Amino acid sequence: MEFRHLGRSGLMVSEISYGNWITHGSQVEEDAARECVRAALDEGITTFDTADVYAGTKAEEVLGRALKGVRRESLEIFTKVYWPTGAGPNDRGLSRKHITESVHGSLRRLQTDYVDLYQAHRFDNETPLEETLKTFDDLVRQGKVLYVGVSEWNADQIAQALKIADEMGFDRLVSNQPQYSMLWRVIEAEVVPLSEKEGLSQIVWSPIAQGVLTGKYLPGQPPPAGSRATDPAGGNFISRMLNDDLLTRVQNLKPIAADLGLSMAQLAVAWVLQNPNVASAIIGATKPEQVRDNVKASGVKLDAEVLKKIDDVLGPVVERDPAKTVSPEKRP
Repeated sequence: MEFRHLGRSGLMVSEISYGNWITHGSQVEEDAARECVRAALDEGITTFDTADVYAGTKAEEVLGRALKGVRRESLEIFTKVYWPTGAGPNDRGLSRKHITESVHGSLRRLQTDYVDLYQAHRFDNETPLEETLKTFDDLVRQGKVLYVGVSEWNADQIAQALKIADEMGFDRLVSNQPQYSMLWRVIEAEVVPLSEKEGLSQIVWSPIAQGVLTGKYLPGQPPPAGSRATDPAGGNFISRMLNDDLLTRVQNLKPIAADLGLSMAQLAVAWVLQNPNVASAIIGATKPEQVRDNVKASGVKLDAEVLKKIDDVLGPVVERDPAKTVSPEKRP
């Protein structure tokens, strides 16, 4: 396993991290989840990403139990705040009240005194940005949070936050967590250039496009039984990619992967890691063998010719529009 700095900070993270969106507390049983976490640790992954909203807070609980007994200093634990965790009007968003209550809930569920990175899971259009950033800064000063970041913010929102932090002397953002893959490149035009200039890294989710880039979804055929596309929690997200043109093009990536001695998943994860602004690629798994396969992408170098072949194969199905990074106008 290789490691990279998170932004301009001194924090090192494993370039492949383990995330439990959809899986822990919902799609897989807890014993299987623990086996996946154990496989991740055995393969050298030290960075674990979750969020309070995943599986209605159950995902944090499962991860906390799975990591119990592991030397805390050997781990980087990331979580997030924004989406609803209760029925009340203040059980959502990035207000001082919700952030403060949410971080305490996350710490309790994760069975830890602090999280290494606390992330705003979306931009909150109903809370002054100064209020959010001051609350994050307070948590850093209290030692409950070591670093702060965001997830799925656009370049203008990140720039606003950095300007306020610099003017007010608040702790600066070190990272953004966007969707990023061969098929979804919306961060490349604006977010990545800004982040490179300002010292933020990307911690990318869905590098294998919810499994589409493994090649297991075949054009003209129904999704395989037990796959992400058949799960109620993940099916809606993946459905936009299940069209024959896109799936046919993905099948045409198989010879490229084979020539390199890589699985399709390894090629997909390695591809996002070619971007120097990416500090870590988050993988998810329902089986330990998926973790063991994906981690082999660490350290793989793809030359310019391979990258061009991939671009030529995928062509017009790649999404590049930066306007696709959108947060809700009003809190959900």
